[in-house]
Amino acid sequence: MPKIENIDAEYVTDKNGVKKSVILPLDDFYELLEELEDMAAVAERKDEPTISHEQLVEDLKKNALL
Repeated sequence: MPKIENIDAEYVTDKNGVKKSVILPLDDFYELLEELEDMAAVAERKDEPTISHEQLVEDLKKNALL
């Protein structure tokens, strides 16, 4: 995730100098979108049951995936 201080943002202001919009480099924009998608996926799955790492490895081996 890009750090705020490392993003080369430009601001669009109104006639009073109040920031209204931001212009981002495309790389930063796409990186932020990817982070947002990841956070949405985590939020959607927050109530799903979890299994231990050991159980995961066992299941993968059982299904010949590891």
